[in-house]
Amino acid sequence: MARIKGLLVMDVDSTLIREEGIDLLGELAGSGAEIAAITSRAMNGELDFAEALNARVALLKGLPETVFADLLTQIHFTEGARELVASLHDNGWRVGVVSGGFHETVAILAQQLGIDYVRANHLEVVNGQLTGRVTGSIVTKEVKLASLKKWATELGLDMAQTVAIGDGANDLPMILAAGIGIAFNAKEIVRAQAPYQINEPNLALALEMIKEVRGEL
Repeated sequence: MARIKGLLVMDVDSTLIREEGIDLLGELAGSGAEIAAITSRAMNGELDFAEALNARVALLKGLPETVFADLLTQIHFTEGARELVASLHDNGWRVGVVSGGFHETVAILAQQLGIDYVRANHLEVVNGQLTGRVTGSIVTKEVKLASLKKWATELGLDMAQTVAIGDGANDLPMILAAGIGIAFNAKEIVRAQAPYQINEPNLALALEMIKEVRGEL
């Protein structure tokens, strides 16, 4: 079996994809502006993420579970996303996503790109409708960091062989712990602390950054 050379883990909303999935759900629920305002404050580190998530999810109560199919039609992969994942796979890497968004759409997006690891929140559905609650543990900044470490351990990698990419405050712990931590078109609080930055909306630029830092891909 070929040796695994590295692990890249990235955020989903405003990183792997251009949009914020929960904001789109909010628009479908008629609470778009209210949810978007909470999202912005949470991503800038002004609110506790778990509390902010629960507040936003509560505003989704009553939406039919068919809303996820509608949501997927409004989501677009960030430029370079397919190239990034494909190139890493071709070079013996594994790729994971950790999202404060929702497994119901994130898992499908990950499958479309052949992503190896997925962690996201699960929305509770009863009788075909969203209840306004999350089931299971919420994907917080601590869970994102723990996922990066867990997957690296499973692959027999040390943290120096990992890359983490994200844009929000809840991505900072994994960005700071990874061998290469990248702020991707990120909020000011993230740019101020991340070791590396990409300030263009093209994920493929991470490939050149990895080559430059590691001397290889």
